[in-house]
Amino acid sequence: MTLQVVSIIATIIAVGVALAGMILYLARGQNELRRDVARDMADLRGRMARLECLFEGFTGRKPADAR
Repeated sequence: MTLQVVSIIATIIAVGVALAGMILYLARGQNELRRDVARDMADLRGRMARLECLFEGFTGRKPADAR
């Protein structure tokens, strides 16, 4: 009876450690993804601002008030 209890406790601990490792691995990947998305969004904002300036110069309009 005690050997079964010890094996059950060891199994529970092993599963807990495995789940904790998976959670930490996924969290690190998610943080890297967020950095990539933030960098891409900054690049996109810069490109959109440049296009907006080019378009305003082409049409002869003044820039819109950013409110």
